[in-house]
Amino acid sequence: MTLIKKIKDKKVNFEFNKEYIKVVTDKITSNDASFITRSFEEMHPADAADIIEHLSENDRESLIKLNNFKIDPEVFVELNESVQSEIIKYLSSDAIVRILKNLESDDAIAILENVEEKDKNSILSLLPPKDRFALLEGLSYPEDSAARIMQREFTAIPSNWSVGQTIDYLRENKDLPEEFLEIYIVDENFKPIGAVPSSKVLRTSRETKMSTIMDDSIFLVPVDMDREEVGNSFENYNLNSACVVDKNNKLVGMITSDDVLTVLKEEAEEDALRLAGVGDEEITDGVITKTKRRFNWLLLNLFTAFLATYCISLFGATIEQMVVLAFLMPIVASMGGNAGMQTLAVTVRTLATNDLTKNNFNQNIIKEFNIGILNGIIFAVISSFIVQVWFQDYQLSLIISISMILTMVVAGLFGILVPVTLKKMKIDPAIASSVFVTTITDVIGFVSFLGVGAYFL
Repeated sequence: MTLIKKIKDKKVNFEFNKEYIKVVTDKITSNDASFITRSFEEMHPADAADIIEHLSENDRESLIKLNNFKIDPEVFVELNESVQSEIIKYLSSDAIVRILKNLESDDAIAILENVEEKDKNSILSLLPPKDRFALLEGLSYPEDSAARIMQREFTAIPSNWSVGQTIDYLRENKDLPEEFLEIYIVDENFKPIGAVPSSKVLRTSRETKMSTIMDDSIFLVPVDMDREEVGNSFENYNLNSACVVDKNNKLVGMITSDDVLTVLKEEAEEDALRLAGVGDEEITDGVITKTKRRFNWLLLNLFTAFLATYCISLFGATIEQMVVLAFLMPIVASMGGNAGMQTLAVTVRTLATNDLTKNNFNQNIIKEFNIGILNGIIFAVISSFIVQVWFQDYQLSLIISISMILTMVVAGLFGILVPVTLKKMKIDPAIASSVFVTTITDVIGFVSFLGVGAYFL
């Protein structure tokens, strides 16, 4: 069953079946560009992009190279980055320019990033000077900065204008963005001093001065602010949009909530993937690409596994005395690893949202220590009971109890200490933390269990 509704006269399909994808594939084979073009025009751009992403790489290439088929800029911007990079290779410079000219500046910059350096200058040379300058300026800022996600199309007026003047300006000016929620009020130096919701303008008499109805407590976003910090600010202050200012506090752009939603989604996905050692991976990436991205972390995991094995080898004599220790030691290490990853996931998220600060760091360390002790005691009791029933050995039950408490405490502490330390070293904690935490908990788990065993034996 396919659920369909209309958004701005565009059909929105929440489910595509294999038969429809096959129809599109057949039309590509028969060079029926007009059918595909008409179908995509009837759909929401996001759905048309989904269809293109579901095609094989060869079919995508054939589609883009079809005579009389021109990919809609709104469809192109909805494609994931991997597919965009793939399709750009098949497009001419003129086709890329056509796409860039029909998009908002932030979307245009995101696309231009995927163009190879040798082609970038030739594409920029084909753009009007105003557009070329805006894109070059945007590309000059760091990739994760607010400047990369801001729109350079915004609505700003002088503070001495009346509501009537503002409405006339909005109706007559062709260069304004198609949609905007707020009108920014600027002084003679083009510095923002307030904002007025567009709905408030429509409800106010024409003679009223805009300065009397503006909200002067506006949130200003510096161009170099990290985009994740921008997202957190939108969430904290319930913003729908915010103006972006340069180093002189002059208004240069606008960020809207839809841009921030994309950022927060990407950051959340990125953190989840990096914690697993996968990196920035798309479902449309090829086998070789995915293998390369996973190789480094798997290789590092291999070396850390050898480190853990070496620690076990130090207690070879102890294991020979009581072989049952070899059966039980993975339990302690596994519990420690899981506890450490739980703390790590929470810590990485609190670091990303700036919830973990210097003021509450010590409090959280103590909290994780207490959680480790409490969990350690609970699972020590459970595991010792099972071991006693299974092996009828009080000494073995005591060994696993003590090591379980030690491992759970250490796992909780390092689950918070590792990511915080990496962040202070300017290393993304989402990338490297999991390998270190896993290694530490494995080593501590094995050493504590076998060490306690060696002491009693």
